[in-house]
Amino acid sequence: MDRNWYERNLLPYLIDLACGSKPFRKQRAKVIPLAHGRVLEVGIGTGLNMPFYDRTRVKRIVGVDPSLRAHRLALKRIQHAGIEVELVGLSAEAFPIADASFDTVVSTYTLCTIPEPVAALREIRRVLVPGGKLLFSEHGRAPDASVLRWQTRLQPYWSKVAGGCMLDRDIPALLEQAGFETDVQSRYIPGPKMLSYHYWGEAVAA
Repeated sequence: MDRNWYERNLLPYLIDLACGSKPFRKQRAKVIPLAHGRVLEVGIGTGLNMPFYDRTRVKRIVGVDPSLRAHRLALKRIQHAGIEVELVGLSAEAFPIADASFDTVVSTYTLCTIPEPVAALREIRRVLVPGGKLLFSEHGRAPDASVLRWQTRLQPYWSKVAGGCMLDRDIPALLEQAGFETDVQSRYIPGPKMLSYHYWGEAVAA
């Protein structure tokens, strides 16, 4: 199978199916309703977060994602959400956006695939207003040595079939490196352990 064809035409649907499962929806429900004001969603993908936004709290959403093809899957969810959304084909490492432009930034299941996650997080910090919050839910590095070994072993194969997804990123450490203070929770959610250790919460500029 041609890899480019796979990543353009099949992978968005597979990710939508996996990240739209019940355990992942429960994670989204913990953080997305907290978004308010002007919102930047990094890696909006297929729009799986749209049903969880509180339209009484959110003025407008700018959704960025380098894969414009995935945006086609997002349009129906955006229409149902009843919130103004602008879709932009951008990489997260460099936003052509003014400082202090957003009250909230949302990142769910995105930091695992961004090639330079600390650079992206620093950009997120830059575009947040003073006191603005990053809301996140991400899978990542497991605390158990046996699970971490499997994450390391499978990583070279997994990234090839999962759009560059990294299994073992230390989400709290990345946030700290980028200059955030965090209120983070973590635990395994239902699913294969190498994929199911989750970090979620809020982060503000340190």
